[in-house]
Amino acid sequence: MLREKAIIMNSDDMERVFKRIVNEIIEKNRGTENIALVGIQRRGVFLAKHLQNLFKKQEKVKIPAGELDITLYRDDLTLLHEQPVVQSTSIPFDVNGAKVVLVDDVIYTGRTVRAALDALMDLGRPSVVQLAVLIDRGHRELPIQPDYCGKKVPTSSNEIVEVRVEEIDGKNDVVICEKES
Repeated sequence: MLREKAIIMNSDDMERVFKRIVNEIIEKNRGTENIALVGIQRRGVFLAKHLQNLFKKQEKVKIPAGELDITLYRDDLTLLHEQPVVQSTSIPFDVNGAKVVLVDDVIYTGRTVRAALDALMDLGRPSVVQLAVLIDRGHRELPIQPDYCGKKVPTSSNEIVEVRVEEIDGKNDVVICEKES
């Protein structure tokens, strides 16, 4: 059972962070040419679509976006569920030579990103892969760091960072929850 401990980002905070991340992506890549967004299932997909909409609104450019399921690439697959739920992968562009920005809600151990890199490489060879996350909660087990980060939030191992998005949860915010014993 989880107990909500604190709201660390509301909808307005998230919007400001997304706008900053879009600007940082443009700056780091010296423009928008050949950039593509790939959201990691589940919430990363909706965050990538939100970034795609901001690129269109702010820069008047349509950045391609796709969704990536990493379920079968996870190294902890047997620990998660007896019957894993496989989501969809849909990459409506050629990843070969693209500047791919992987998008996820929270980075924790780095294992999700490692699985996403494996899944992405099975689809082609991007010229560069960058990582954008809304929350970095620390506790890395692999040497993986985000290129773009909304907020660093130090957490303990008995806490969970929950990103809620309108499309799934009915609202946009980020909360820290504590595992109740």
